[in-house]
Amino acid sequence: MKLATMPIHDIQAVPAPVNVPELSFVIPAFNEEENIAETIRRVNDEARTLVRSHEIIVVDDGSSDSTFESAKKATGHIPLRILRLSRNFGKEQAIMAGLVASTGSGVVILDADLQEPLCHLATMLQHRAEGFEVVYAVRAHRDDEPCLKRFFSGVFYKLLNLGTEADIPADARDFRLMDRRVVDALCALPERNRFMKGLYGWVGFRSKAIPIELEQRTGGTSKFGFRNLLTLGLTGLTSFTSWPLRVWTLIGMSVAALSILYGFWIAAKTMIFGVDVPGWSTLAVAVFLLGGVQLISIGVLGEYLARVFTEVKGRPGFIIAETHSLIKDQR
Repeated sequence: MKLATMPIHDIQAVPAPVNVPELSFVIPAFNEEENIAETIRRVNDEARTLVRSHEIIVVDDGSSDSTFESAKKATGHIPLRILRLSRNFGKEQAIMAGLVASTGSGVVILDADLQEPLCHLATMLQHRAEGFEVVYAVRAHRDDEPCLKRFFSGVFYKLLNLGTEADIPADARDFRLMDRRVVDALCALPERNRFMKGLYGWVGFRSKAIPIELEQRTGGTSKFGFRNLLTLGLTGLTSFTSWPLRVWTLIGMSVAALSILYGFWIAAKTMIFGVDVPGWSTLAVAVFLLGGVQLISIGVLGEYLARVFTEVKGRPGFIIAETHSLIKDQR
């Protein structure tokens, strides 16, 4: 599967056909067999009260449980499409698979655990009617999280916004309503390493934030652990800012300047007091310090080169292994 790669400046609003749904709901899911059926039912019930037509797209991101089978058991008049990816490509790519498959004039992204209350959809639609093309949810507070996680999250967003082309709001959720023009712009971006929260801000358009409070999961546990957060954080930093390279350039210049000053001091001391026997401790500290700085610098460069290597290979961001659709039967 190859994503569209049209130039951004060629994207235009295309008049929607008569049978295009007003809203598309994109729901990425990974090992959510306990929640997915109830999520589909609740989203469908809420959508019927808000718009005249809609579609629900569930993207099974290579789940190892029966998420795909549980979603297929959805009954009733539900305009449902289910995409099963060939393996676990990650939430960012699962979202992209859903966006590419969506056809609605507006697209809503939400998590399969439904921690984001659906009652906010009416507010989102109201803001869209006011002219906002992106309406996104931000956490009203993070009091339910450990202090360490809150600290690192705050530091991450501050570092991420250093020198970025677009402002990336802190504590923003993937839960958002986007106009079709915004979705087309996101789908036209050719990059494979996707940090969606950054891309939402990069494409621009008029945006509105609404604060929400998360609800408790009805079943299962979060699949987004520390390792996933770390990987996503590195992707965001290397995709949207070059400040790590600049920081280590300044560190290298500072170490070089200190080395030159230290050399002058040694020369002056030798000329005034004579030759002194050098000590192993000073030499060892200098070697280990410079070695550590060099290794860290190589690591930072390696992260950027790894992103470039992934991009030049040109592999698709995701592969769809199987699809299941009830939409045709409902029209």
